[in-house]
Amino acid sequence: MSADVHDLAARRLAAAGQRYTPRRRALVDRLHAADAPITVTDIADGRALATSTVYRNLRVLEDAGVVARIVTSGDFACFELAEELGSHHHHLICRNCHAVADFDVPHDLEGALHDLPDLVRTGTGFHADRHRLDLLGTCAACS
Repeated sequence: MSADVHDLAARRLAAAGQRYTPRRRALVDRLHAADAPITVTDIADGRALATSTVYRNLRVLEDAGVVARIVTSGDFACFELAEELGSHHHHLICRNCHAVADFDVPHDLEGALHDLPDLVRTGTGFHADRHRLDLLGTCAACS
């Protein structure tokens, strides 16, 4: 993993008045290693961490802008590194099994999505500073 990810995470936590503890660093490492957003159960699996500890630390990381929460149609949210620490992408969310997969949109559509905040601001006065596209449906395994 790039030291830049840990450096940015540490700076964001410090700006939020929080420390970059070894547990939080381990959570960042786990999310960085995942190939898609993962649940708290997936994060805690095989580690000597209570689920409540994982939730508490994820909340601090989310509040500091290090982690992003992906709301699915299931009972649990999934988590991933914030875009600035990972990559810009969008999500496919299965309404049946609640799996979340990352996907990239074609360049021309990404350009249109990039311009959308200006159009929204002009029409509504709302100031969007980023975008995320989540498509809900049925994954290939559930089809």
